[in-house]
Amino acid sequence: MEIVMEPDYTEAERYYQAQKRVQEVRKFYEHLIVFLISNPILIVVNLMTCPGYLWFVWSLLGWGFAIIMHGIKAFRVSPAFNKEWEERKIKEILEKENKKWE
Repeated sequence: MEIVMEPDYTEAERYYQAQKRVQEVRKFYEHLIVFLISNPILIVVNLMTCPGYLWFVWSLLGWGFAIIMHGIKAFRVSPAFNKEWEERKIKEILEKENKKWE
């Protein structure tokens, strides 16, 4: 027996989910704008105060990684933990539970 789990959303629930998704994407763009404004300032401060040590690179690398991860989450392009993965794991857990009760 195969269990097919299809979400049965009402119109209000679908609207709420879409609204949450739009907020996630908006927060990513806000994060990206702050990154694009702040890092040139950090570069200028670094070059004016101690050009011998380029510490702004650490900011670019760390914050850049955070931006990439935020974008992956906001746009749901994660190759490992996407909806299909979630569905497979749900089915796997349900099958294990069914076998345990047999």
